Amino acid sequence: MLDPSADEIRDWGNSVIQLMTDYFGDLRDRPVYGHMSSRDIRDQLDAALPTKPIDFDGLLKVFRETIIPFSRQNAHPRMFGYVQSPGTPIAAFADLLASTLNANLTVWRSAPAPVELERLAIDWIRQILGFNAEAGGLFVSGGSMANFAALAAARQSKDYSSGRLRVYASSETHFSIAKAAALLGIGRENVRHVAVDERFRIRVDDLIAKITADLEAGCVPFCVVANAGTVNTGAVDPLTEVRKVADRFKLWMHVDGSYGALAILAKSAHELFVGIERADSIALDPHKWLYLPVDVGCVIYRDPEIARAAFAHEAEYTRIIGEEADEAFAFWDYGPELSRRFRALKVWMLLKGVGLDSLAGAIESNLACARYLESMVQASDDFEMVAPVELSIFCCRHVPAQLRNESPQVIDAFNERLLIALQRDGSSYLSNATLGGRFALRGCVLNYRTTLGDMEILLDDLRRVARSLMSSA
Repeated sequence: MLDPSADEIRDWGNSVIQLMTDYFGDLRDRPVYGHMSSRDIRDQLDAALPTKPIDFDGLLKVFRETIIPFSRQNAHPRMFGYVQSPGTPIAAFADLLASTLNANLTVWRSAPAPVELERLAIDWIRQILGFNAEAGGLFVSGGSMANFAALAAARQSKDYSSGRLRVYASSETHFSIAKAAALLGIGRENVRHVAVDERFRIRVDDLIAKITADLEAGCVPFCVVANAGTVNTGAVDPLTEVRKVADRFKLWMHVDGSYGALAILAKSAHELFVGIERADSIALDPHKWLYLPVDVGCVIYRDPEIARAAFAHEAEYTRIIGEEADEAFAFWDYGPELSRRFRALKVWMLLKGVGLDSLAGAIESNLACARYLESMVQASDDFEMVAPVELSIFCCRHVPAQLRNESPQVIDAFNERLLIALQRDGSSYLSNATLGGRFALRGCVLNYRTTLGDMEILLDDLRRVARSLMSSA
């Protein structure tokens, strides 16, 4: 099994391809999720430490009969929970090929062609975002690591020896910003949460007020984080206005676009992202709105040399000898990782094999689905929107006639029970959000398979499951 013959590899490959074909072929007929327990799954697995091998067909049998049915089906067209990409077959093959080569993208000499491919793919993303030609970056594990890297670079840009550093972000900003501040020694308590407006976008007046108060208190403001698609509602902060504040107070402007930034490809959303190209750094996730399988996040720096000052570290065992400038390039100088897998291959294969026009069309379709759901809710007498739709995230509540005169707390509790019941039902899957102190059913359309008809099915599923809940109460 360690070194199979050519015939064995071919047979294994054919079996895997057949499994993939079968899986994608009946995906719509599968439940998105099922009610299961940890014990249920453990009972299906042989827990004995393996000393003797089983054949490849036996391994695939476990995958087919246990792993697949006891997993959430993230590629299902009605998987609306969280910000979950469906993955793509072309990228699955890319991951197989990347693992076959097993390149380690530390430095150019370790993986010459893969490093060049990553530099090319990063430059394509730079162009999509409209960044200056000197900008650069790298692929990381995801948005959390991208935010961490950007915050480290931002700290490098400021002399922080004279006082307490402050980061500014709206109350809707992803928790990875506070986590990065904690890990970098800045401290969670020094992430100042700025109020949001009625559309859940950062309030520039409150941002200015908090920066001014901190300066008067002797703190050192150094970074403001703007959102290009918040995780709760998909809100896009006023990027041009935030840039003006950053310039006024000489702050690093970071944009967390992990979810939403790549929606810049859709014509109907393009105006929301005006000003993103003036950020000092941006985090984004190709494994979200480029539909790629995890893990591939990305951080782009306007001035990569600032990031290099933050991350470069010399050791004799990493010293590069006898190389020209281009060939002396080291990714470890621009981010926290040393060992790095060949993530760029699936980005390159998707962009090259699918093309931006098709990707833009798929993103546009996702936006249209969320807007359609919003229009159906607004036209109904038993649902209500909790937040406006900005990109492809929607937040609503079910308020059937029997609950219209009940308290907000009773309606919240009912919707929470409805969410759990819907997830266990398996036809559609939503997640949750709390907005303005109210519980909301939250969904995110991030799948090229999803249609307007799926949005209709979702509302039908909610009504059906709700009726069952109320009849059993």
